[in-house]
Amino acid sequence: MIVAFIDAHNHDFGVEPICAVLTEAGVKIAPSTYYAARSRAPSARAVRDVQVTEKIKEVHTRNYGVYGVRKVHAELARQGGVAARPVARCTVTRLMKSVGLQGISRLKTPRTTRSGKGSDPRPDLVKREFTAAAPNRLWVADITYVRTFTCWAYAAFVLDVFSRRVVGWQVSTSLRTDLALDALEMGLWTRARAGQDTSELIHHSDRGVQYLAVRYTQRLAESGAVASVGSKGDSYDNTLAEAFNSIFKAELIRNKGPWRGVDDVEIAVAEYIDWYNHRRLHGELGLIPPVEYEINHHHTTAPVALTNG
Repeated sequence: MIVAFIDAHNHDFGVEPICAVLTEAGVKIAPSTYYAARSRAPSARAVRDVQVTEKIKEVHTRNYGVYGVRKVHAELARQGGVAARPVARCTVTRLMKSVGLQGISRLKTPRTTRSGKGSDPRPDLVKREFTAAAPNRLWVADITYVRTFTCWAYAAFVLDVFSRRVVGWQVSTSLRTDLALDALEMGLWTRARAGQDTSELIHHSDRGVQYLAVRYTQRLAESGAVASVGSKGDSYDNTLAEAFNSIFKAELIRNKGPWRGVDDVEIAVAEYIDWYNHRRLHGELGLIPPVEYEINHHHTTAPVALTNG
């Protein structure tokens, strides 16, 4: 630290005067000591710190700048460390602090869906138990908003509870039924394209007018899904979907904004969802991405082919 201090000020005051002032202040250092330290080769630890710091910066930047120590450390481990050597978590903590890197914080956001008027015969089949034994057993849906310079934009998402994967999404300037319906259609198409069955699916949402609409409920019925809704006005009954909205707003909207218009938001959401599904490490999944979590599940549950022999 003393050498670094002298390096930072020697062009203004000179090495000898700085050493004299430091010595008078009780920090004894001779000019010869400073020059010897400057000519000494960097220690192995210093060289290693530079390598690890550059890799930490790369991981942090490539992941929207939202990772804290835990996820940076996990991603380094997934990549085999730095120069094929593991990196200790305490080292990640120390080096991230030294260069001012940290994770992003989340804030609660207000609700955007408006409750439908009149009675709603759909039951609450979830009862705040947001767990699923396999993909396509329970999906949750919700809508959030994005403020731009030219308009308000709205984003609808459908998540698979098992893997936290976003199976469907849509962005629009309107809160009409098509916004939510297009997100649902994407989810059904995504699973159908992969040859996956959704006949045992429960689709859970709040009581927003978009999810109460006849076209939406008809499409669920056509797909064999069973509709479920939470209590009127109670956010805890759709907490997993709202938790995703909170992550989305923190990691993308507030982190990368402000936004010029809906087109910019739509492009950014497409990129973000691709990252979220395929590369973002999820704490509830053992720090692996949602798609990888699903692949691991399918590998462990795939039937074993029997052969004669």
